[in-house]
Amino acid sequence: MGSRILVINPGSTSTKVAIFNDETVCFDAEVSHPRESIDRFSDVLGQKEFRSAAVMDLIKDEVAKGTPDMVVGRGGLLRPIPGGPYSINDAMLSDLENERYGSHPCNLGAMIACELAEQWAVPSMIMDPVVTDEMEPMTKITGLPEIKRRSVFHALSQRGVARSVAAKMGLVYEDSKFIVAHMGGGTSIGAHREGKIVDVINGLDGEGPFTPERSGALPVLSVIELLESGKYTFAELKKVVTSGCGLLGLTGTNDLRVIESRIEEGDEHAKLVFEALVYNIAKYLCSYLPALMRGDADKKPVDAIILTGGLARSKRLVSGVEELVDYIAPVQVVTGLEEMEVMARGGLAVLRGEMVPQIYNSR
Repeated sequence: MGSRILVINPGSTSTKVAIFNDETVCFDAEVSHPRESIDRFSDVLGQKEFRSAAVMDLIKDEVAKGTPDMVVGRGGLLRPIPGGPYSINDAMLSDLENERYGSHPCNLGAMIACELAEQWAVPSMIMDPVVTDEMEPMTKITGLPEIKRRSVFHALSQRGVARSVAAKMGLVYEDSKFIVAHMGGGTSIGAHREGKIVDVINGLDGEGPFTPERSGALPVLSVIELLESGKYTFAELKKVVTSGCGLLGLTGTNDLRVIESRIEEGDEHAKLVFEALVYNIAKYLCSYLPALMRGDADKKPVDAIILTGGLARSKRLVSGVEELVDYIAPVQVVTGLEEMEVMARGGLAVLRGEMVPQIYNSR
């Protein structure tokens, strides 16, 4: 038997669990947490024992066949740190438990992973958390001194697919240039230059193209005027731009498949919105050419543009984006590489000595 790796990924209303034997998944399951079960807890931390028990119930039969050699938890909201693997330590757990950098169920990933790993006396780690920050200082500057851009994005997914495409193309990720778009309910775009993600479009903060439910970048004065008009309170507008607009606001549905069906039926409005979505994604992909060319005296070309996430399953969308950007680099589409697999690969690389876990330090 190879190395057994347990992967734990808590989401807002579910917890995903998988066990891998080396690169092969031998068990995967997802437990849904009904809203009424979650709402009885006053905060995220209160859910830990509830979710931990649910995980153990899922894996008890598999663990009976052999305990894991490594436990990998989903990285939570920590201080900005470079990407890669991190051993779960007291400093990390303290920041997560105290919600020092924010509250989200993903914070529970490291806590549950550490708790279970201690039972079996095996190591535990996280991999490429959402707060991965390798942005160059220049890229964080805005024209308003009080505001700096933040690095919050789909780091796990982006780096995973970039490494996968590099291997497929016979390239070394650390020597390559990629523009990667994770396109889903939230969209993030990253400029991957020689192993580092030197700039990112942070969809959580409202940057980039609109998405199935998010507004994307908006004209700032118009937003200020809308807020001043009294149509929305601050809390209402924040909720609208993060979960109540984009495709949903423009068409009444957040399901791209429904919109494509409407296009086939001759719906001109659906067609216009779809074309706007394609155009916006392409526009922001192209905006990261300077990030990849900066500091490169030879102006080495971009190796590939990579599309991943749920929207990348739309052949119509991929074809539309490709038509607008393939003059820059070949377009690669990755839809089968899930975050659980990326986390497991990281754990396996650590066990094999191919990667060394970093030490998280609190500030």
